[in-house]
Amino acid sequence: MNFQKVEFITSAASSKDFKRDNIVQIAFAGKSNVGKSSVINRILQRKNFARVGEQPGKTVHINYFLIDSKLYLVDLPGYGYAKVPKSEKERWAKLMESYFAEPELMSLGVFIVDSRHKPTENDIIMANWFQQTGRPFVVVANKIDKLKKPELEPNLLLIRQTLSLSDDTKIIPFSAEKGDGRDLLVRALLDACGE
Repeated sequence: MNFQKVEFITSAASSKDFKRDNIVQIAFAGKSNVGKSSVINRILQRKNFARVGEQPGKTVHINYFLIDSKLYLVDLPGYGYAKVPKSEKERWAKLMESYFAEPELMSLGVFIVDSRHKPTENDIIMANWFQQTGRPFVVVANKIDKLKKPELEPNLLLIRQTLSLSDDTKIIPFSAEKGDGRDLLVRALLDACGE
């Protein structure tokens, strides 16, 4: 699969705009400042395909990117830190809930957390949403380049315990900055496509 052959398809502002055309959908979720756009850009090997905002919370709709005409990379709105009105945050939450309410849309979830910190309450809620779909998902522990080597394993264990992840939920140590973990994540995406 050619991950550099990618095009923006649409921004869904409500569930009527969701793509339901039987193309594999891989949904990306994470806190507003966790580096979701940077992870997506690293997968695509593009500098700024997914916009990297100075201010967290720039993704306000559900954005669909078509990769090599074979899979949708579905970019869900970030949550948590964005300095936006409460009403806007509630709208994002409703939009996300309606996406997760149709689990058959999602072939794989990619849930991005910060490897340096214990997951937040919002992260726990997001992990529960992924778990409740019954669909497979992987956790990407981003920003490992900012950890000292001895910190990595204990931090990954803390993430697993805090999010109550099952043993078969894979945690991928990742650095959007340096590219560590990209091959593992790409492998998970290809597996979801049956490639």
